[in-house]
Amino acid sequence: MSYDVVIGLDVGKHRHHACALDPDGKRLLDQEVENTETALREVFAQAAAEGRALVVVDQLHSIGALPVTVAQAMGLDTAYLPGLSMRRLADLHPGNAKTDARDAFVIANAALTVPHTLRRLDVPSEAQADLAMLLGYDDDLAAQVTAAVNRLRGLLVQIHPSLEKALGDNVSHDAVLHLLIKAGGPDGLRKMGRARIDKELAKHAPRIHDRLAGEIWAGLGAQTVVVPGTTAAAKVLPGLAAQILQLRDQRKEIGKDVEKVLDAHPLARVLTSMPGVGVKIAARLLAEIGGDVSAFPTAAHLAAYAGLAPVTKRSGTSIRGEHVNRGGNKRLKNALFMAAFTSLRADPASRAYYDRKRAEGKKHNAALICLARRKTDVLFAMIRDHKPYTPAQPAAA
Repeated sequence: MSYDVVIGLDVGKHRHHACALDPDGKRLLDQEVENTETALREVFAQAAAEGRALVVVDQLHSIGALPVTVAQAMGLDTAYLPGLSMRRLADLHPGNAKTDARDAFVIANAALTVPHTLRRLDVPSEAQADLAMLLGYDDDLAAQVTAAVNRLRGLLVQIHPSLEKALGDNVSHDAVLHLLIKAGGPDGLRKMGRARIDKELAKHAPRIHDRLAGEIWAGLGAQTVVVPGTTAAAKVLPGLAAQILQLRDQRKEIGKDVEKVLDAHPLARVLTSMPGVGVKIAARLLAEIGGDVSAFPTAAHLAAYAGLAPVTKRSGTSIRGEHVNRGGNKRLKNALFMAAFTSLRADPASRAYYDRKRAEGKKHNAALICLARRKTDVLFAMIRDHKPYTPAQPAAA
């Protein structure tokens, strides 16, 4: 699609820099813009007076949310230039200076010279925007949980490696976390005794409390010396354990909110009808793709956007073959990958396809990527037609 003017916007926290170019590359506008609706509307209207306009930003979320929203509210087309592409394009321009004005020009010039590097931005629905916000917060909480668990394990390894080894993967179990809140550290556990440890574990781990209590007691008995810092660690461990439990409770509440938004969406039953797609994966698909696939001409374009399409590399006779695509939308790619992995048990057809790829010599991850790519074709048709998943019928003999 051709435009009479393209507006490159190097977004910032309090102000942006806008550069507007006509199809011949002539600068129509080059100035700073305050990060307010009034200032953005004024600049966009001034540039759009030249004709059909396209607004291109280098950041989608956070500081780039308001410019995109204002442009879409004014009926202007919007697009996104990924940061890696922008940096590569900036290297093609003379000079080593890193300024907002130069970056804005690079963004606008990319829309004129290499439009294929841009990603189209459609106006998201309210449900899509809500899911993106909730899932983004859930991702942050998950990262905090992982960091807190790693910190807890690190402290245990430092003061009592045998106890950490005895706990193993159960170190982040709710029963163990509640136990650490009450006992503190290794000394507190010894004072409690095995019987009380077992009693406390039984409250949150009724099936494994006896075995777990025995492992903890055996781990405590494997070390008699006291490592310096143990007393301080006994004060830190309960706080870390409580933090992990609190973060998990927040994730549960976010999960309920996600489920409510998803249940109200017309595509919820369509997406969850596919084997391997649960509530969380369906919510991620809606947040990343939206309620329609009009932005993707074919399923292959959707697969390429997700980073599932292989990249061909050929150079003379020494380099030939296809390699895994390291780019694409990582969140969408992970969702499709997890859907493929989950479907191995739930769907015989998916399992048969996976086994066939493994028999061809592909490794586990490569076979799952092939399965995810195949599911992308089905998913594309399901969203396009708003029809639930229909298992393939075997051909008649």
